[in-house]
Amino acid sequence: MRLRAGRMSMLVFLVAYAIVIGYYVTSARRGKALNIRRVAGLDALDEAIGRATEMGMSIHYTMGLQAFEAETFASFEILRYAAAHAAKRDVPIIVTNCRAAIHPITEEIVRGAFLGEGKPESYKADNVRFLSEQQLAYATGVVGVLEREKIAANLMFGPFFAESLIFAETGQKMGCIQVAGTARVAQLPFFVTVCDYTLLGEELFAAGAYLSKQPVLLGSLMAQDAGKLLALLLVTVGVAMRTGGNHWLHRILAR
Repeated sequence: MRLRAGRMSMLVFLVAYAIVIGYYVTSARRGKALNIRRVAGLDALDEAIGRATEMGMSIHYTMGLQAFEAETFASFEILRYAAAHAAKRDVPIIVTNCRAAIHPITEEIVRGAFLGEGKPESYKADNVRFLSEQQLAYATGVVGVLEREKIAANLMFGPFFAESLIFAETGQKMGCIQVAGTARVAQLPFFVTVCDYTLLGEELFAAGAYLSKQPVLLGSLMAQDAGKLLALLLVTVGVAMRTGGNHWLHRILAR
């Protein structure tokens, strides 16, 4: 059976994209420096942890209504970074979870961060808390933590829904410095309006790759950027060709 031109072109692009990912991942594993622009929100993350240190208060970290998806895995890396710096500065970090399957992973991340800094005695298991898998019950629990505990920094990274504004408004009311990030477009306006710093969309994934330095994440991020540049080039060239009456590129890419 003959492949249509559009499907053949998609197959070619898919194979080429896989090769580019493999190239960047291999380069990262061999120690080649992959230049990634530092996201401004990461500087804010250090600022938030520093403020908690100066005030002698705690850090709160929430991943929203997390499940095993891309935003969650990026949030794991940010949590690892925040927990390591909290351990280094002897700052308590409270992590609230909404999914039972995620809870033991966050426990291990925080425990590993304190062990890595040589301060296992400073790790408090009660500070990593599973609240509820019900959205409103979880939101109520987080509000309670923000109001009862001495929280100086409220960090929110992951998939958020209606609870995003509840968390952000409560944190602002309590005087917390707030840094947030999500790829949920509908929730970004709330974070941008209320929080001090916000990672917008794909900046969340870039932050996870930047902080973890994992070759697979770095390579995938670089390959995605290359794919976006190629798509932009094809769109620009295609529009110019169609405007001039040339339909060659359109026929090749059309399904």
